[in-house]
Amino acid sequence: MRLYLSSYRLGRRAELLRHAGPGTGRARIVLNALDVYGEGRLHSYDREADDLVGLGYEPAELDLRAGPVELAGVDLLWVVGGNAFVLAAAAERAGLRDALRSSWAAGSGLIYAGYSAGACVAGPDLTGITAMDDPSEADYDGLPPGLGLIPERIVPHWRSDHREAPAAEEAVAALVERGDAHLPLRDGDDHVVGL
Repeated sequence: MRLYLSSYRLGRRAELLRHAGPGTGRARIVLNALDVYGEGRLHSYDREADDLVGLGYEPAELDLRAGPVELAGVDLLWVVGGNAFVLAAAAERAGLRDALRSSWAAGSGLIYAGYSAGACVAGPDLTGITAMDDPSEADYDGLPPGLGLIPERIVPHWRSDHREAPAAEEAVAALVERGDAHLPLRDGDDHVVGL
Protein backbone atom coordinates (compact mmCIF):
# COMPACT_ATOMS: atom_id res chain seq x y z
CA MET A 1 0.00 0.00 0.00
CA ARG A 2 1.36 3.40 -1.02
CA LEU A 3 -0.32 6.54 0.29
CA TYR A 4 0.26 10.26 0.07
CA LEU A 5 -2.27 12.21 2.15
CA SER A 6 -2.07 15.99 2.25
CA SER A 7 -3.98 18.72 4.03
CA TYR A 8 -4.20 20.95 0.96
CA ARG A 9 -3.12 20.18 -2.60
CA LEU A 10 0.51 19.12 -2.95
CA GLY A 11 2.31 19.15 0.38
CA ARG A 12 5.96 19.67 1.24
CA ARG A 13 7.01 16.18 0.16
CA ALA A 14 5.19 16.15 -3.18
CA GLU A 15 8.41 15.12 -4.96
CA LEU A 16 7.77 11.63 -3.53
CA LEU A 17 4.99 11.39 -6.10
CA ARG A 18 7.19 12.15 -9.11
CA HIS A 19 6.75 9.50 -11.79
CA ALA A 20 10.10 7.93 -12.51
CA GLY A 21 10.55 4.37 -13.53
CA PRO A 22 8.38 1.57 -14.84
CA GLY A 23 4.68 2.00 -15.16
CA THR A 24 2.33 3.77 -17.48
CA GLY A 25 2.60 7.24 -16.00
CA ARG A 26 -1.19 7.34 -15.96
CA ALA A 27 -2.86 9.34 -13.24
CA ARG A 28 -6.58 9.49 -12.59
CA ILE A 29 -8.14 12.51 -10.92
CA VAL A 30 -11.21 11.94 -8.73
CA LEU A 31 -13.31 15.11 -8.46
CA ASN A 32 -16.34 13.52 -6.77
CA ALA A 33 -15.93 15.46 -3.52
CA LEU A 34 -17.05 18.43 -5.66
CA ASP A 35 -20.19 16.74 -7.05
CA VAL A 36 -22.40 19.09 -5.03
CA TYR A 37 -21.30 21.87 -7.43
CA GLY A 38 -22.72 20.16 -10.53
CA GLU A 39 -20.69 20.73 -13.67
CA GLY A 40 -18.85 23.53 -11.84
CA ARG A 41 -16.77 20.74 -10.33
CA LEU A 42 -14.84 20.55 -13.60
CA HIS A 43 -13.35 24.02 -13.07
CA SER A 44 -10.83 22.39 -10.70
CA TYR A 45 -9.70 19.80 -13.23
CA ASP A 46 -7.16 21.95 -15.12
CA ARG A 47 -5.41 23.07 -11.93
CA GLU A 48 -5.16 19.49 -10.64
CA ALA A 49 -4.05 18.15 -14.04
CA ASP A 50 -1.33 20.82 -14.30
CA ASP A 51 0.07 19.77 -10.90
CA LEU A 52 0.23 16.14 -12.01
CA VAL A 53 1.75 16.90 -15.40
CA GLY A 54 4.46 18.78 -13.48
CA LEU A 55 5.17 15.51 -11.64
CA GLY A 56 5.49 13.51 -14.86
CA TYR A 57 1.99 12.03 -15.18
CA GLU A 58 -0.60 11.83 -17.93
CA PRO A 59 -3.83 12.71 -16.09
CA ALA A 60 -7.46 12.01 -16.93
CA GLU A 61 -10.61 12.14 -14.83
CA LEU A 62 -12.01 9.07 -13.07
CA ASP A 63 -15.63 9.78 -12.20
CA LEU A 64 -16.76 7.40 -9.46
CA ARG A 65 -20.39 7.92 -10.52
CA ALA A 66 -19.67 5.94 -13.71
CA GLY A 67 -19.81 2.62 -11.88
CA PRO A 68 -17.35 0.02 -10.61
CA VAL A 69 -13.78 1.31 -10.46
CA GLU A 70 -11.08 -0.19 -12.67
CA LEU A 71 -7.51 0.75 -11.72
CA ALA A 72 -5.46 -1.48 -14.06
CA GLY A 73 -2.57 0.47 -15.55
CA VAL A 74 -3.03 3.44 -13.20
CA ASP A 75 0.06 4.60 -11.32
CA LEU A 76 -1.48 7.46 -9.32
CA LEU A 77 -5.00 8.08 -8.06
CA TRP A 78 -5.31 11.78 -7.13
CA VAL A 79 -8.41 12.45 -5.00
CA VAL A 80 -9.25 16.11 -4.49
CA GLY A 81 -10.96 18.01 -1.68
CA GLY A 82 -14.55 19.10 -1.29
CA ASN A 83 -17.23 17.41 0.79
CA ALA A 84 -15.78 14.26 2.40
CA PHE A 85 -19.21 12.66 2.83
CA VAL A 86 -20.10 13.13 -0.83
CA LEU A 87 -16.75 11.61 -1.79
CA ALA A 88 -17.06 8.69 0.65
CA ALA A 89 -20.56 7.87 -0.63
CA ALA A 90 -19.35 7.89 -4.25
CA ALA A 91 -16.35 5.73 -3.31
CA GLU A 92 -18.56 3.23 -1.51
CA ARG A 93 -20.99 2.93 -4.42
CA ALA A 94 -18.14 2.52 -6.93
CA GLY A 95 -16.29 -0.12 -4.89
CA LEU A 96 -13.13 1.97 -4.61
CA ARG A 97 -11.91 0.24 -1.42
CA ASP A 98 -12.00 -3.19 -3.09
CA ALA A 99 -10.44 -1.86 -6.30
CA LEU A 100 -7.51 -0.38 -4.35
CA ARG A 101 -6.96 -3.55 -2.32
CA SER A 102 -7.12 -5.72 -5.46
CA SER A 103 -4.62 -3.50 -7.23
CA TRP A 104 -2.16 -3.66 -4.34
CA ALA A 105 -2.69 -7.43 -3.89
CA ALA A 106 -1.77 -7.85 -7.57
CA GLY A 107 1.54 -6.12 -6.86
CA SER A 108 0.84 -2.83 -8.57
CA GLY A 109 2.77 0.23 -7.51
CA LEU A 110 -0.40 2.32 -7.44
CA ILE A 111 -0.25 5.38 -5.20
CA TYR A 112 -3.44 6.60 -3.54
CA ALA A 113 -2.92 10.32 -3.09
CA GLY A 114 -5.40 12.88 -1.95
CA TYR A 115 -5.89 16.08 -0.08
CA SER A 116 -8.53 17.48 2.25
CA ALA A 117 -11.60 15.27 1.66
CA GLY A 118 -9.40 12.90 -0.37
CA ALA A 119 -7.22 12.42 2.71
CA CYS A 120 -10.17 12.24 5.13
CA VAL A 121 -11.75 9.25 3.37
CA ALA A 122 -8.54 7.22 3.74
CA GLY A 123 -9.39 6.67 7.42
CA PRO A 124 -11.80 4.13 8.93
CA ASP A 125 -14.70 6.59 9.10
CA LEU A 126 -15.51 10.29 9.01
CA THR A 127 -16.05 10.76 12.73
CA GLY A 128 -15.43 14.39 13.64
CA ILE A 129 -15.62 15.62 10.05
CA THR A 130 -19.27 16.55 10.56
CA ALA A 131 -17.81 19.73 12.08
CA MET A 132 -16.30 20.54 8.68
CA ASP A 133 -18.63 19.09 6.02
CA ASP A 134 -22.38 18.59 5.73
CA PRO A 135 -23.19 14.85 5.60
CA SER A 136 -26.70 15.54 4.26
CA GLU A 137 -25.17 16.56 0.91
CA ALA A 138 -24.08 12.95 0.35
CA ASP A 139 -27.46 11.38 -0.55
CA TYR A 140 -26.52 8.35 1.54
CA ASP A 141 -28.44 6.50 4.25
CA GLY A 142 -26.40 7.23 7.38
CA LEU A 143 -22.73 8.16 7.28
CA PRO A 144 -20.72 6.54 4.48
CA PRO A 145 -17.66 4.58 5.63
CA GLY A 146 -14.08 5.58 4.99
CA LEU A 147 -11.73 3.48 2.87
CA GLY A 148 -10.00 2.04 5.96
CA LEU A 149 -6.51 2.50 4.50
CA ILE A 150 -5.11 3.98 7.72
CA PRO A 151 -6.28 3.63 11.34
CA GLU A 152 -6.36 7.38 12.02
CA ARG A 153 -8.89 9.96 10.97
CA ILE A 154 -7.23 12.77 9.01
CA VAL A 155 -8.30 16.30 9.96
CA PRO A 156 -7.09 18.73 7.28
CA HIS A 157 -6.58 22.51 7.50
CA TRP A 158 -5.82 22.33 11.24
CA ARG A 159 -4.28 25.55 12.57
CA SER A 160 -3.87 26.81 9.00
CA ASP A 161 -4.70 29.97 7.13
CA HIS A 162 -7.79 28.32 5.65
CA ARG A 163 -11.47 29.15 6.01
CA GLU A 164 -12.08 25.67 7.50
CA ALA A 165 -9.42 26.01 10.22
CA PRO A 166 -11.95 26.82 13.00
CA ALA A 167 -14.04 23.79 12.00
CA ALA A 168 -10.88 21.66 12.00
CA GLU A 169 -10.23 22.72 15.60
CA GLU A 170 -13.76 21.64 16.47
CA ALA A 171 -13.26 18.30 14.71
CA VAL A 172 -10.01 17.63 16.59
CA ALA A 173 -11.65 18.52 19.91
CA ALA A 174 -14.49 16.08 19.22
CA LEU A 175 -12.07 13.29 18.31
CA VAL A 176 -9.96 13.94 21.42
CA GLU A 177 -13.07 13.82 23.58
CA ARG A 178 -14.11 10.50 22.04
CA GLY A 179 -10.60 9.07 22.28
CA ASP A 180 -10.53 8.31 18.54
CA ALA A 181 -7.21 8.00 16.75
CA HIS A 182 -6.70 11.02 14.55
CA LEU A 183 -4.01 12.92 12.71
CA PRO A 184 -4.46 16.69 12.35
CA LEU A 185 -2.60 18.15 9.37
CA ARG A 186 -1.71 21.78 8.75
CA ASP A 187 -1.81 23.00 5.16
CA GLY A 188 1.55 22.05 3.67
CA ASP A 189 1.75 18.91 5.84
CA ASP A 190 1.39 15.42 4.42
CA HIS A 191 1.22 11.88 5.77
CA VAL A 192 3.07 9.26 3.73
CA VAL A 193 2.88 5.47 3.83
CA GLY A 194 5.12 3.18 1.77
CA LEU A 195 6.79 5.86 -0.36
